[in-house]
Amino acid sequence: MLLMFERPQSGERAILVHVEFPGESEPEDLLEFSDLAVSAGASPLATITASRNAPDARFFVGSGKADEIREQLELHEAELVIFDHELSPSQERNLEKHFQARVLDRTGLILDIFAQRARSFEGKLQVELAQLKHLSTRLVRGWTHLERQKGGIGLRGPGETQLETDRRLLGQRIKQINKRLDKVRSQRNQGRRARERADVPTVSLVGYTNAGKSTLFNRLCNAQVYAADQLFATLDPTLRRFDLPGFGPVVLADTVGFVRKLPHELVAAFRATLEETLEADLLLHVVDAHDPERQTRIEQVNEVLDSIGARDVPQILVYNKIDLSAEPAHLLRDLDNQVTRLWCSAVSGEGLELLEQALGEYFLSDQVRGWLCLPPSAGRLRAAIYQTGQVLQDLPADAGGWWLEIRISGLELDALYRREGQKYDLHAEREPAVVAGAAQAP
Repeated sequence: MLLMFERPQSGERAILVHVEFPGESEPEDLLEFSDLAVSAGASPLATITASRNAPDARFFVGSGKADEIREQLELHEAELVIFDHELSPSQERNLEKHFQARVLDRTGLILDIFAQRARSFEGKLQVELAQLKHLSTRLVRGWTHLERQKGGIGLRGPGETQLETDRRLLGQRIKQINKRLDKVRSQRNQGRRARERADVPTVSLVGYTNAGKSTLFNRLCNAQVYAADQLFATLDPTLRRFDLPGFGPVVLADTVGFVRKLPHELVAAFRATLEETLEADLLLHVVDAHDPERQTRIEQVNEVLDSIGARDVPQILVYNKIDLSAEPAHLLRDLDNQVTRLWCSAVSGEGLELLEQALGEYFLSDQVRGWLCLPPSAGRLRAAIYQTGQVLQDLPADAGGWWLEIRISGLELDALYRREGQKYDLHAEREPAVVAGAAQAP
């Protein structure tokens, strides 16, 4: 079995390198980069910035800037250099040889954080898959001293180079993990189908990392999901039942936070987890209201939603952390009187009643409520109504059959009666006898 090398969990003395390219970098990007390094357990000792029109083919930065970084390494006795960019395998190798220290790029940094945060069996598999796919790109020209088979009597190898052996082992392990993840994906689909049969809607929390999704999740569901003021505090998805006042049960899903330039390996590896977002009935897009770059964060999250095919899922913007700003709890509606955004605080609880109101309005917008009279022959239809909607009262009818007080989606009710080849009358009050035409065949 292929063994991944273990990275130290904390206490790594690091030099941070951030290069600005025309039209790309902003000051907030540098702050986020520093937060990522700290979240991985690094101890940033110095930050070196540079400006370039294009990356250098050899060192990514110029040779003069590479010498400056090496001087800072020696001055601070650091053992790690972290780049806020994706490095090619040859650039990473050239830099490590020049610095005589370990070099990590942005993708490797985020993968390291995910490796530390994964707790569930599925999460660990997904992280390992992403690591292996990333490592496979690092093998390109990475073992030049082993690429040639030795010749001569007694020196001929077993028929493949060390590089080929590594590639084969990587490929075998990737196939093995994909098979295991397929089983996990099948189990998730079974759970999703069970929720669909029970007609329990799913609400998925999405948003930029550290926007307060897990704190909001805990507040609504009285859960104990780990929440902290750090990037990617929550990695493994969690589903909990949430009883929405005036409606009934919904499933709330807490998912991994997004970040700018999220590595493609992670998007691919976590596709099974992100399917909870793709299959949700509604997205609560949680935004840090105190973040001056919140609009940019919203756009970056929507880009990730686009990449997984979830951009068309309805969403409500939830501006969290108003306890850190002077903004009061309130909500805004569109021209159709639908709630599109609201402001609240998961920490203080201020505005959470507005969130419950918005959810109730959304799921009750298609709901109808009233009395149905079913004849004795409509037992199968009665059972279907129990499965699909809410039966508030079930009383015997004078002429046999049942009076049901129901709350159900109007579209679902129409579909049930069409399937039975019947039509119905929904009454505001229960009547003493079966109304002509109610539940009668057309």
